[in-house]
Amino acid sequence: MSKFTILLGGDLIRTPLLDRQVEGSRVIAADAGMSHARALGLTPELWVGDFDSVPADLPDVLAAVPRQVFPAEKDKTDGELAIAAALERGATSLVLAGAFGGKRTDHAFLHLALSVRLAEGGMEVLLTSGAQEGIPLLPGKTGFDYADGTLFSILGFSDLSGLTVTGAKWPLNHVEVAFGSSLTISNEVKGRLEIALGSGRALLLAHPFPLPES
Repeated sequence: MSKFTILLGGDLIRTPLLDRQVEGSRVIAADAGMSHARALGLTPELWVGDFDSVPADLPDVLAAVPRQVFPAEKDKTDGELAIAAALERGATSLVLAGAFGGKRTDHAFLHLALSVRLAEGGMEVLLTSGAQEGIPLLPGKTGFDYADGTLFSILGFSDLSGLTVTGAKWPLNHVEVAFGSSLTISNEVKGRLEIALGSGRALLLAHPFPLPES
């Protein structure tokens, strides 16, 4: 397995969980995502983008990372281009770090939708901000090792059929969930979380490293 971490321009905090998730992976930065390399102590092998959001005052070792430069007017985002570069290098597993939040909601949405599409093609994908993480859900049954009390939601990207959730405060048994329904928002882990899906596309969004209340 060849794991790649893609550094995106969204929100990211360094947590022990994130350190474990990116350990031993190859790293590619997408434009402003290079700012996270310094925070995580990583040196990417490639820096991709149109470079309209280059972080200021980068250390020399990061400023010297080889660049793959694209025009500002292009058909793909810098993040999708960085993912494509990882796939060209044989990636079989992706950690999309900095996939949530940030200044561009459209980019954040793309990361969610793209992760589902990649999963449908057989790719293992994890989206993370360090505090919360997303995992695509496809038809079948999957188990998750989250601590009791972990907040999670299931975001549907289509109508969901035959959805069963066990190991949760509010379990579900073979239910139909309409696209856009809030039925699967804000649940809590209670035991071993298992999710089975008959048909549809969805994303598990969990908060395994809750931040202090502001």
